[in-house]
Amino acid sequence: MDVAPYIDHTMLKADATSATIKRYCQEAKEHGFASVCVNSKNVALVEAELSGSSVKTCSVIGFPLGAMSTVAKVFEARQAVADGADELDMVMDIGAAKEADWERVREDIAAVVTAVAPHCVKVILETCLLTKDEIILACKAAQAAGAAFVKTSTGFSTGGAKAEDVRLMRATVGDQMGVKASGGIRSSAQAIELLEAGADRLGAGDGLKLL
Repeated sequence: MDVAPYIDHTMLKADATSATIKRYCQEAKEHGFASVCVNSKNVALVEAELSGSSVKTCSVIGFPLGAMSTVAKVFEARQAVADGADELDMVMDIGAAKEADWERVREDIAAVVTAVAPHCVKVILETCLLTKDEIILACKAAQAAGAAFVKTSTGFSTGGAKAEDVRLMRATVGDQMGVKASGGIRSSAQAIELLEAGADRLGAGDGLKLL
C-alpha cells in the first residue's frame, strides 16, 4: 500500500530552522506527500517552497494546548491563510470538553471555520485526554461546526494515535468528514493499521519512516 499520498509531513518543533523546513518541503515534493504541516510563523516559507507542486501547505492553530481565546485562534487562522496556508489543524478547547460545555467547543471551532471558509479545517481532539464518550461528543461538535476533519492528537501530550480511537471517530462521523491520525506514528505497519481503521490522513513528524 502506498501511504505517501496520505501523509502530512510535519515539523512543529520549537527549534525548527528554515533549513529544516526547506528540507521537509523538498522531501514532501519528492515523495508525493499530502502536505507539509508547520507552525504558523513558517507558513509563508512553506508556501514559497511548495509553489508549483501538488503538496499542500498546512498550519497548526492554537497549538498545542488549544487553551487560548477564540479571538486569538481566529486571528492566527486568518493570518495563516493570508500567508498561503491551504489547510488548518486547530486544537479544540479541551478544557471546555472536559467540563462538558459542548456549545463552547462548537462555537470555538465554528469561529475558525467561518473565518477561513472555504479552507479545510481539521480539529485536533487530543484523544489521550478524553474518554470514549467525550471523543464521540467532540466529533459531533466539530461536525456541527462545519469542520472538514477530526484529528486524534497533537503529538505533544500524553499519548498519540490509536486504531481504536480512529475506528470510534470514523463510526461517529461516518463518511461526512475526514479522520486524521497523528502522534507517535513511526512505522509503515502502524500507518497501514490506522488507514485500515478509517483514517484519511496521517500526521507524522518524519513521514519518511512511514514509507
